[in-house]
Amino acid sequence: MESEKKLILDVNESPKKIGQWIILAVQHLLAMFVACITVPLIVFNSYVVGQDFANAGAKVSYVGLNGQSFASALIAPTLVAAGVGTLIYILLTKMKSPVFLASSFAYIAPMCAAISLGSVPLMKDATGALVAASEGASVVAAYGNIWALPIGMALVGLVYVAVALVVKFAGVAWLNKLLPTIVIGPVIMVIGLGLSGSAISNLTTGSGNQMSYNLIAILCGLIAMVVTAICAHYGKKTISLIPFVLGMCAGYVAAALFTAIGYAAKVDYLKIVDFSPVVNNWSNVSVKSFIAIPDFLFLATKNPVAVQPEHLGTIALLFIPVSLVTICEHIGDHKNLSGIIGRDLLEEPGLSRTLMGDGIATAASGILCGAANTTYGENVAVVGVTKIASVKVIILACIMTILLAFLSPIMTIVQTIPACVTGGVSLVLYGFIASSGVKMLINEKVDFGNTKNIFVASAILVAGIGGLAISFAAGNTTITVTSTAVAMILGIIMNLILKDKKPAEKAEKVEESKAE
Repeated sequence: MESEKKLILDVNESPKKIGQWIILAVQHLLAMFVACITVPLIVFNSYVVGQDFANAGAKVSYVGLNGQSFASALIAPTLVAAGVGTLIYILLTKMKSPVFLASSFAYIAPMCAAISLGSVPLMKDATGALVAASEGASVVAAYGNIWALPIGMALVGLVYVAVALVVKFAGVAWLNKLLPTIVIGPVIMVIGLGLSGSAISNLTTGSGNQMSYNLIAILCGLIAMVVTAICAHYGKKTISLIPFVLGMCAGYVAAALFTAIGYAAKVDYLKIVDFSPVVNNWSNVSVKSFIAIPDFLFLATKNPVAVQPEHLGTIALLFIPVSLVTICEHIGDHKNLSGIIGRDLLEEPGLSRTLMGDGIATAASGILCGAANTTYGENVAVVGVTKIASVKVIILACIMTILLAFLSPIMTIVQTIPACVTGGVSLVLYGFIASSGVKMLINEKVDFGNTKNIFVASAILVAGIGGLAISFAAGNTTITVTSTAVAMILGIIMNLILKDKKPAEKAEKVEESKAE
């Protein structure tokens, strides 16, 4: 297996200069940051924990921590979980796979369903305090079943480990037959194109007072995209290695300038950057303004909602089917990365090790923040664009991600990066993922003169991009199989049903065509 272009730094190599090492690691951090923190922001948005919550040795009663929502409080633990999970993965894969793991979007639906099991709706009383909601009252939040999440992630980890053991003793030949290039290539395209909606949503949306369609936000995002592309294509030496950092910096500077003009002219439409996290951090200066221990999920105590025995079956039904889907995505990402770096990662370090690393990382992440870990296409794209496959760069990125969660000033600054800027860069990142699927089909010389391949690819692309999700009820809970998962399943079924024609049948078909 050969990569399209020779790598600048191979898997086992490291940058010669420490400054270059740091900036390359920062690039990976920025690539995963927004997608990583989006999961807690979505899942925990309407929930609080019990009245007792351990926070750096002190217990506080809150709707959120220090004025933050529960969702914001889980951002730092999610970052730590990403760094720790990736280090676990790298250790188990013998430092031979340049993969970054972070929170998975595939588990958002089961996470939301699990945390709602037995949840207690809350309303505000006359003093503004949260109390149990009376019938017909306006519900503003709820106590969530937060321990359902670590249990679900533990089940996911067990499934990954079980499949890894089967692969270890039975080999990967059956997987290659089940998931050939004609299935994996289009699925990778669907993964990239499926994320396009998220990129466009971020690109077109302002922040702060302008959480709606905003042309200035689009301009800032497009500046980030164009600068990223120019630096990657024309840049020399260091510039060519850090296009995403430079692109995001350019977009951020543009957004900050428009925001400054907006405040000076008192025009809200121009206020693209929300600086409130920085302002809030320094409004009451204390030790926590500099260093703060993340509010890890396992520190939550005495939550009024407990996992009941009847919840366990529902939790299993919510998480185990999705784990089988993300295993397929795991394989697709590793095949994609294998083509980029010119090494077959399914052979060395081996699929059994990559699966085990991913599964154990997810179980650990569940305890830290309640989210799952998964391979990040954004970081695969960074490796593909920069041609920097150094695992040591990934390790530094993990350390920096973990430290970032403890450093309040940096966390608050990073939180001010507008969604439109990351959306602009994502246009390149997600497009690269989709393009990688096309390149895989070309590199493997998949014959689209074969009608079987056309039908397999067609089923995957239309089902995946068209959004063919399948939902079914499990008790009082609705389980949804995502469109990407459905697309992959349809592709596998079509590939198994349609057999390759024998040479004689092909010749007969050609003769019939000529006769017509």
